[in-house]
Amino acid sequence: MSGALPPPAPLHRTIGRLALTGLVLNAVIGSSVFGLPSTIGGRLGSASPWAWLLAALGMALVVACFAEVASRFEGAGGPYLYARTAFGRLAGIEMAWLSYLVRLTAAATNANLLIIYLAEFVPGVEGRLAGSLVLAAVLLPLAIANYRGVGAGLGVSSAFTVAKLLPLTLFVVLGLALLPLEPVVRPPVPAPGAGDWLEVILLLVFAYGGFEAALMPLGEARDPRRDAPVALFAALGLCALFYTAVQLVVILALPDPGVASRPLAAAAQVFLGRGGAGLLAAGALVSVYGYLAGAMLNVPRLTYAMAEQGDLPHRLGEVHPRFRTPHRSVVLFAVLVWALASAGSFLENLSLSAVSRLLGYGAICVALVVLRRQEARGEAALGAPRFRVAAGPLVAVLGLLFTAILALRMNGRELGVLLVTMLLGAVHWKWMRRRGRERVGVA
Repeated sequence: MSGALPPPAPLHRTIGRLALTGLVLNAVIGSSVFGLPSTIGGRLGSASPWAWLLAALGMALVVACFAEVASRFEGAGGPYLYARTAFGRLAGIEMAWLSYLVRLTAAATNANLLIIYLAEFVPGVEGRLAGSLVLAAVLLPLAIANYRGVGAGLGVSSAFTVAKLLPLTLFVVLGLALLPLEPVVRPPVPAPGAGDWLEVILLLVFAYGGFEAALMPLGEARDPRRDAPVALFAALGLCALFYTAVQLVVILALPDPGVASRPLAAAAQVFLGRGGAGLLAAGALVSVYGYLAGAMLNVPRLTYAMAEQGDLPHRLGEVHPRFRTPHRSVVLFAVLVWALASAGSFLENLSLSAVSRLLGYGAICVALVVLRRQEARGEAALGAPRFRVAAGPLVAVLGLLFTAILALRMNGRELGVLLVTMLLGAVHWKWMRRRGRERVGVA
């Protein structure tokens, strides 16, 4: 009698192209656009809008590689599945650990910023105990919605995607219409050097990142191989437009944006008064909550995919018999986000999330080349990609170079966390191999 367990039940394919594009947008636009303009403006001053454009160009290389690689696959898992197919089981498990770390820290970053902006309306909520209680109340409805079905989770995510874009659009349109189109007088600051620009671009990798999370639930997309590239490029273009315009309004409105903890609210108060500040603070809450809604849908599909591939215990891949969701993975992710957000701060979680994803981005750039070579030799188990990048190997090399240069900016704490994560991934791989041998022996 074999000791093998049955594969996890399949998920329902209900995500169309427009919904997938919204899912990518929701996975990208979160805390960054509401929290980073002060940091970027404080470091680069009137040149800060250019940083968003430069970061977008660098990220376009990475997104192009993801678009081609994703167009070969139809299953859930995103970068984990791509790395496992291109490089083998060990690389896939390492990618899974990195991806989960990135998604946890990104969700915790957004949860931290939610508390910061909520303080605009509820003073005192930033305390440790009060913040933890509020976070629990915030995450519970999202966990319940995604526990009860992908349709409910996708509906919540899509609604918040629309809701978060409305206040940003008003902020940009009214700001450019009402403010003089020349920077205000600023305190003298030293001209930014190359190191300043690199550190800023590293932070902006976080702002443009997150798109890979929306690839994790492609096992529930109707036509993932065609729709994923469209959704990725559309989201990148819209984000670059919004981010650059928002930064421009901030530096036009604030003489010293670096001192504003809620930069968009502070800028809106300049040209719309106190009501405008409240509107943008509310918009930030909607945006961040929407991001968390998308994360609650996306990330549990990673642990589901690992269980589907035999890289995690079968129970984490079990699908609820009524709701058809990976319910145990949903609960696990909600609990871990709450714990990390309660223990950390906005900038700590943001910086760690930014550097953690660089390794994953670099790996997918290399995967493009590996999968093309497998295809040319007739060794690939997959079909040809539905989207092929022009000069793909060159784009992959440039994308890898972009991520490598930024990875050199990580500090000792971030490097330590990454090394521990990689070690845990190796231990996990070793454990699963031993478990597999034991099962074969029993059989």
